[in-house]
Amino acid sequence: MIMEESSVHEIKTPLLSSNKEEDEVGSSTSHRQQNEENSPIKQVALTVPTTDDPSLPVLTFRMWVLGTLSCVLLSFLNQFFWYRIQPLTITAISAQIAVVPLGQLMAATITKRVFFRGTRWEFTLNPGPFNVKEHVLITIFANSGAGTVYAIHVVTAVKIFYHKHISFFVSLLVVITTQVLGFGWAGIFRRYLVEPAAMWWPANLVQVSLFRALHEKDERPKGGLTRSQFFVIAFLCSFAYYVFPGYIFQMLTSLSWICWLYPNNVLAQQLGSGLNGLGIGAIGLDWSTISSYLGSPLASPWFATANVAVGFVFVMYVLTPLCYWLDLYNAKTFPIFSDELFTEKGQVYNITAIIDSNFHLDLAAYERQGRLYISTFFAMTYGVGFAALTATIMHVALFHGREIWEQSKSSFKEKSVDIHTKLMRRYKQVPEWWFVCILMATIAATVFTCEYYNDQLQLPWWGVLLACAIAIFFTLPIGIITAITNQSPGLNIITEYIIGYIYPGYPVANMCFKVYGYISMTQAITFLQDFKLGHYMKIPPRTMFMGQVVGTLVAGFVYLGTAWWLMETIPDICKDTSSVWTCPSDTVFYDASVIWGLIGPRRIFGDLGTYEKVNWFFLGGAIAPLLVWLAARSFPQQEWIRLINMPVLIGATGMMPPATAVNYTSWIIAGFLSGFVVFRYKPEWWKRHNYVLSGALDAGLAFMGVLLYLCLGLEDISLNWWGNDLDGCTLAHCPTAKVVEVQGCAVFT
Repeated sequence: MIMEESSVHEIKTPLLSSNKEEDEVGSSTSHRQQNEENSPIKQVALTVPTTDDPSLPVLTFRMWVLGTLSCVLLSFLNQFFWYRIQPLTITAISAQIAVVPLGQLMAATITKRVFFRGTRWEFTLNPGPFNVKEHVLITIFANSGAGTVYAIHVVTAVKIFYHKHISFFVSLLVVITTQVLGFGWAGIFRRYLVEPAAMWWPANLVQVSLFRALHEKDERPKGGLTRSQFFVIAFLCSFAYYVFPGYIFQMLTSLSWICWLYPNNVLAQQLGSGLNGLGIGAIGLDWSTISSYLGSPLASPWFATANVAVGFVFVMYVLTPLCYWLDLYNAKTFPIFSDELFTEKGQVYNITAIIDSNFHLDLAAYERQGRLYISTFFAMTYGVGFAALTATIMHVALFHGREIWEQSKSSFKEKSVDIHTKLMRRYKQVPEWWFVCILMATIAATVFTCEYYNDQLQLPWWGVLLACAIAIFFTLPIGIITAITNQSPGLNIITEYIIGYIYPGYPVANMCFKVYGYISMTQAITFLQDFKLGHYMKIPPRTMFMGQVVGTLVAGFVYLGTAWWLMETIPDICKDTSSVWTCPSDTVFYDASVIWGLIGPRRIFGDLGTYEKVNWFFLGGAIAPLLVWLAARSFPQQEWIRLINMPVLIGATGMMPPATAVNYTSWIIAGFLSGFVVFRYKPEWWKRHNYVLSGALDAGLAFMGVLLYLCLGLEDISLNWWGNDLDGCTLAHCPTAKVVEVQGCAVFT
């Protein structure tokens, strides 16, 4: 059991750095705490030191140079690879590793001269050895460039899919406001989601472990390796191995062996395809397959992995096949696993034909072409999205309501039981009014943008305020789920559902409302996760604040600039299915804008639509946590019951599509081996190497992926043989209804 008490291993090496800020820290001596004051969370106690040295500088010349460089490079590369058929996400861990030799080189070569000595402007470009605290702040800069900027989907959908005008300046305003908006309420919720020890943010332990491996002197155990040695070996293995799934033998992405046994059988390929079917028996031997959508399975606690596994099995192997073979909603007329939009006869829906000259739904054209249909799997994923939302509210109210109330009462008191919070009290905190000012200014800028450029964005001022209200309401419950389980339920479905009913027929308004309501909350969660990383590594809060704001602004400019450049220079980007630039996530985003924005939920999930009964999932999601809560109270001795997390279990398939079955099965297997087998039977190995291994796998894949593209991708050098057929399941996309004719598919008999 993940939360069980156990002996805490003594961590002898101190945390090697901190910040020297005027009037903030009066002492430069290291404060060592007794082992019994360690975190009550076992993983945190094994990974995060309980020491602090506030004498080392953080806001150094090296930090600004390397932090900005890392942010720019990661933003460019992640946006560059995001449009590709297999998106490659380069995490901040790559920058975390790469900057170490650069920082050490700068410390050895830059002048140590002190400028303006004896004045209030005294500074030096080289304050001493490269230390871990400036390294942490560089990584937080880099975190701003990790992943993607969700608002870019709006720009891509308007320019590429809808072929409508949106200017670069308006796009920039949307990107910056969505990225900064969540920062306001992130600061307000710090007392609930950062300071309590129970909010332990598992993903941060990967980076903490890696910081220690890179900076601490680690004694080599007898017959073993130091963490640094282990990292180098794992990194080189990951780097060398990715040349196979990344170029030579791409079928390793999804080994769908059932398709090989039945090359002409549609049903078998629907069952066996890892990319376009249920993925029975399919496995991916590629770290990008494993970690691309759900993050590193090595960072996920086992109880969370188990919840995801149960939810995935139920949706993928019980609910979807049952609905399909019962032909619910004419399921057999469409592929079993697809995010495409169809007509009643199974043909791809012509979206452009139902848009009028004012970028609004042409109702007469819609009536002529007929109702829009989606695959039953796609409909079910929307259903579980509905259920996950109500389950999140009920779960947090039932299981964490008292904690939230107690924390609210004690948040204005200075006492704290967590050792890391005690150490952080020594630094000046960021005043809450700073965050409030950012929040008010950003909301005002957003309202101005949407009103002044309404011809391009369509969203009225009241839509902005409603989106902000939804995001603020859900940040706390979803933040609690993420901080405990490393899984984050999303608001994308409910936001587009609400605005789709209130303001139907306006696809850009729907997309903007979703971005402001969903991504501002997601950004708040990201900021809070970074706050916790700084909390663990004892970074002065005001320094953290500066790094996060600057990094977010820099990343927004680079992401949009890169996306705009690609859209202007690559022919048929997102349209040519034979190229690598197929934009899978943007395609799903566009499809959602058609369903919820252009046509509207009433004509899909309402009284005028086909899928009205899917709304019952809202009720089911609300009831499920109540059943678990009643069971936990009825059988208090059965502690495993409290580990059933219904928001995570129900929302397990929230990333599907664009995530596929093989992404999940491979992730679950790796998570089981790490979180259950190794954690239980080899705890010492897990303590020393688990998170280091995760970082090494990420970094090796990222560096080889970039190298392959620069050396081979730019020259369009490829290998054409059966081993590079990604799935080998050419018939998995075919329907099984006898009367449907689809190009490339024989009529099913």
